[in-house]
Amino acid sequence: MIDRKKEVQRIIYFIQDYFKKNNLGGVIVGISSGKDSGVVAGLFSIALGGENVIGVSMPCHSNDEDYLDAKLVAGKFGISLINFDLSSVYDSFQKQAQLLEDYVISLDSEINLKPRLRMSTLYYLAQMYSKKNNKTYIVAGTGNKCEEYVGYFTKGGDSVSDIKILSSFTVDEVIQLGEEIGVPEKVLYKVPNDGLSGVSDEEKLGVSYSDIAKVISGEVINKKAFDKINYLHEKNTHKFFTATYCQDKSKE
Repeated sequence: MIDRKKEVQRIIYFIQDYFKKNNLGGVIVGISSGKDSGVVAGLFSIALGGENVIGVSMPCHSNDEDYLDAKLVAGKFGISLINFDLSSVYDSFQKQAQLLEDYVISLDSEINLKPRLRMSTLYYLAQMYSKKNNKTYIVAGTGNKCEEYVGYFTKGGDSVSDIKILSSFTVDEVIQLGEEIGVPEKVLYKVPNDGLSGVSDEEKLGVSYSDIAKVISGEVINKKAFDKINYLHEKNTHKFFTATYCQDKSKE
């Protein structure tokens, strides 16, 4: 168990200090209707005031209930919510891709396109509102420690952000933070899913977030789950950094 009150206050101070030092004015948060984005939206609204937080729901052939849940979060924390439907953009992209001579159906390409379109949308809106309101907006990340450990994120999609506040918290710890700040229960206890593929996160991963947290903390779990988690971690190592060549300037 974490010290909820202490961690909430530390996160709030971290946000306020960062914004002050960098002369920032507001934040854009993609609200997917899940616990992570709900907690992030809530913490930023407490730290900056709801008037400086803009939530964005980005349906892409999504469940209509997701938008209703996003409205619950926005209403709870007094932030504005934009509904930016990407379904037609996604369809247009697919039609263009199908014109390629070497086109083949790739489920991973189709699924990962959605978070990449969403991240482009968030940065577009961040720059638009920076100009409109004459203050700098940045994009908040919503990933947690368990997701990041096994690489459960999309390169160029939800991996991209300007500030992260949940990366050192497991899923259970995120729930504890959410309980402390009053994230709506319907959102906080929802079965984790990406809102894109139609299956839960744990179904996609083949392991539980609880087991991932145990591996991170060094606890013993059954070998099958342990091997799968280590496999995911090692398989996705390439997601954690960008390979960069540096020229050799030493004298030969």
